[in-house]
Amino acid sequence: MIYFSVSFVLLLSSSLWAFFLLYLCISKFYCFSRKRLYYSPPSYPFFGSLISFYKNRRRLLAWYTDLLSDSPTQTIVVHRLGSRRTVVTANPANVEHMLKTNFINYPKGKPFTDILGDLLGCGIFNVDGDLWSSQRKLASHAFSAKSLREFVVKTLEDEVHLRLIPLLSNAARTNAVIDLQDVLGRLAFDTVCKVTLGTDEQCLDMSRPIPEIVNAFDTATGISAKRAIAPLFLTWKAKRMLNVGSEKKLKEAVQMVHKWVSNIVRNKNNSTLHNHNQTHNNDLLSRLLSTNHDEEVVRDMIVSFIMAGRDTTSAAMTWLFWLLTNHPKVEQAIINEATTLSDDSKTMSLGYGYEELKDMKYLKACLCESMRLYPPVAWDSKHAAAADILPDGTPVRKGDRVTYFPYGMGRMEEVWGKDRLEFKPDRWFQDGELKTVSPFKFPIFQAGPRMCLGMEMAFIQMKYVVATVLKRFEFRPASENSPVFVPLLTAHMAGGLRVYVRERIEQKSTMW
Repeated sequence: MIYFSVSFVLLLSSSLWAFFLLYLCISKFYCFSRKRLYYSPPSYPFFGSLISFYKNRRRLLAWYTDLLSDSPTQTIVVHRLGSRRTVVTANPANVEHMLKTNFINYPKGKPFTDILGDLLGCGIFNVDGDLWSSQRKLASHAFSAKSLREFVVKTLEDEVHLRLIPLLSNAARTNAVIDLQDVLGRLAFDTVCKVTLGTDEQCLDMSRPIPEIVNAFDTATGISAKRAIAPLFLTWKAKRMLNVGSEKKLKEAVQMVHKWVSNIVRNKNNSTLHNHNQTHNNDLLSRLLSTNHDEEVVRDMIVSFIMAGRDTTSAAMTWLFWLLTNHPKVEQAIINEATTLSDDSKTMSLGYGYEELKDMKYLKACLCESMRLYPPVAWDSKHAAAADILPDGTPVRKGDRVTYFPYGMGRMEEVWGKDRLEFKPDRWFQDGELKTVSPFKFPIFQAGPRMCLGMEMAFIQMKYVVATVLKRFEFRPASENSPVFVPLLTAHMAGGLRVYVRERIEQKSTMW
């Protein structure tokens, strides 16, 4: 009996070992045959790249960037159990193909709507076809208005000089450590609410608790983003169906956001209807309501604009301020440009006018270089409506997710050269002038028909804040550790940017 048991165990072990070796051989052959057509991470029958994806789930940016760097075409294809086939590219020709040349074949698609639909509803960032087109025309008309541009500059003047500068002055006087990312996020939220809704949320008043609506936005965007990178999408769908865990928190946060915006929309609409002699307000909501669109559509558009306008600009400024702490010559060049334009300014306002902001070319180059390395949106996906072949030869199947990857593109030697990892604003100049860089090489604001309508407004805001602040203050990080880039719907710095503040006009020659 003992002899039989030992023999059986040995036979079973050898059989399992032989099966395992056979499985590895088949897997290797499978991977090799797949790579003949396109580059792919380690992939196995049935599971696909799920194992590799799971192992690298906490470093997806670096993993994708490494894979794209190794790929001859800067494109990879990822298969994994429980998710649709995904093409990830950092190839500018592919980006142009999907965002412009064959735009009609690469809509957002239902999978995108599933992920962000609870929060964004039928807003412009979450729809395709006629609904997108009509909202695009409406928003384009509003954003191009000179009065809105002037309103943005006036809003920045009030927020920066009446709230931000006193806050930073107090931090400098008390030698307090502040989270600059949090401060810039508060500033951006106040600004975008004034511009879009005409409301004053007073987030920069540090004596008051942060409004609950800010936390609701953070919760909603954070959980929605995690849906997109979940190893198995069925997990979050099951949690949503059962209304448990993170999905329950998301539902509560979305309800708060929608209720808050809907109340403002309804009140402003009623006020307009009952006061025909009321002068036209400059905020975006007033402009949208004047077109007689349904309140729910207006609500969803406003939610999209708040989310985009708040998080992207604050993220971009946070990373630039951190980079400048390690590049004092670049910082001084920004100050010199801002001081020169301030001295030449004919405006009677406290800060800069629109024309002075347009002339800040070196600061724009710094912002572009910072966003090249640390893009506010690390990746964006479309879904193929029909089978296609990308310019680099990668086959696309109907229903595939096709992702262009700004974070990885900024780190491709084939795109930016051997010095791609260095912060060098001069790369944006040619013969002393800002050079035109293809948006398909630098798709920070998307490109093609979906090119960001708020791009000019974003640069106005960032230039105003950075120029005004740097002329008066300098920052020193409270920690020597390098910050960590976290790619949610909009990227942010893990743990914030904790800094000491000092006024430049005081003790210029002294050390920290």
